[in-house]
Amino acid sequence: MQFLILHVDRLIGKDIPLFIILELIATNLAHMVVLAAPMAVLVASLMAFGKFSELNELTALRASGVNPFTIIRPVLFASVIMAVFLVWFSNNVLPEANSKARSLFIDIRVKKPGFDLKPNVFYNGIDGFTFLVKEIDSETDSLYNITLFQEPQNTRKRAYIRAEKGFLISEGSEGLTLLLHNGEITRYLRHSRVTGSSNHEKSSFDQYRLTFDLRDLEFSRSDPSRRGNSDRTMSAKAMSAVVDSLQAEILEYGLQTSQNSSFDYLYEKAVPNPINPMELLVENPAATDSSDFYMLSLLENEIYKKRMLDLANRDLEKEVAWFENISGNILWRFKRINRYMVEIYKKYSIPAACVVFVIVGAPIGMMTRKGNFGIAAIISSVVLTIYWISIIQGEKMADRLFITPFVGMWAFNIIFGAIGTILILQLSTEMKISKLLKRSS
Repeated sequence: MQFLILHVDRLIGKDIPLFIILELIATNLAHMVVLAAPMAVLVASLMAFGKFSELNELTALRASGVNPFTIIRPVLFASVIMAVFLVWFSNNVLPEANSKARSLFIDIRVKKPGFDLKPNVFYNGIDGFTFLVKEIDSETDSLYNITLFQEPQNTRKRAYIRAEKGFLISEGSEGLTLLLHNGEITRYLRHSRVTGSSNHEKSSFDQYRLTFDLRDLEFSRSDPSRRGNSDRTMSAKAMSAVVDSLQAEILEYGLQTSQNSSFDYLYEKAVPNPINPMELLVENPAATDSSDFYMLSLLENEIYKKRMLDLANRDLEKEVAWFENISGNILWRFKRINRYMVEIYKKYSIPAACVVFVIVGAPIGMMTRKGNFGIAAIISSVVLTIYWISIIQGEKMADRLFITPFVGMWAFNIIFGAIGTILILQLSTEMKISKLLKRSS
């Protein structure tokens, strides 16, 4: 329902077949499955283990000598199976679904609205014609006080058509015939470049027939494979291949820079301070005779010295521009690599969240001793908010090269997995964090 509300403006008025809309919804549900599965696991864990503890079944198990981890273990095993399924789903189903959804969105966006005349409203959905109808009888498909503006196209001249009455006759799904009665046509024949005037002819008719081609108004699907792939429409294996090619290009740029004799010298001068070409040649640009360069000091003519300085400065500026170009190309490729690596890690970190949410949700549910949906919803809202903020911010920071893609995508799983493990140990063993802190102090 949320998907339909967000995109209803792109679907209304275009006469799109129902099965196309259903396919669009189905393909867009694919990424929702990947996001919704970890949420469902967390809420279910909180409710199930909260109800288990609320009914004092946990106390009965402990009195019977059964370790609480025994009841967590099968659920943990089920979450591992779900995580494996989501990894397969993210690499095999999701990329194809995203590709089809994107292709359908583009096809729907370029789809023209269906033939829909309205009284006293200009309609230009058919190429080369603009309609204006004063009155429409929908029962008999009769039109009254019709005005047509015909644009020049191929052998057709510009024309202005008016008629008292007309009828619409369907010629199947690809054609439409407009039969006009009692009207007149004004055709504009040619324009004179000399006088600036145009010649036109005016004629009356009792009956006039126009046939329109409606094939452009039909919905046509394009091949998703012909559209360019993005990180959202590729599997982890395909993105790894792209990353390998980008890394190979970076190594090639590194070989180019290592073969440049002036690269090391420029690099030492450029990092961390910007390059000033004149400072590389003379200490004082205003006094060329105080140069520390031996060959330059041998020249006695000041004109030659300045000419030599200009030539050296020009060559140095070329080296600086070349170095900046290489640096920009390498930086662009590093950002592309991080973007792909973020998507690769995301295909594994989000499914792994199913296991993490069981590790966290099971002990928290037992501690709250409440199995109703309200408590589970409150706790899961807090945890999921933190989770999605960490995923979104981690992705942005990794794309900007502030952190590594692994840290951006796996930080939450590692931290909350450790927290959940500690809570399970507290429930299953005699280990208490408070005792450990007292011993260490």
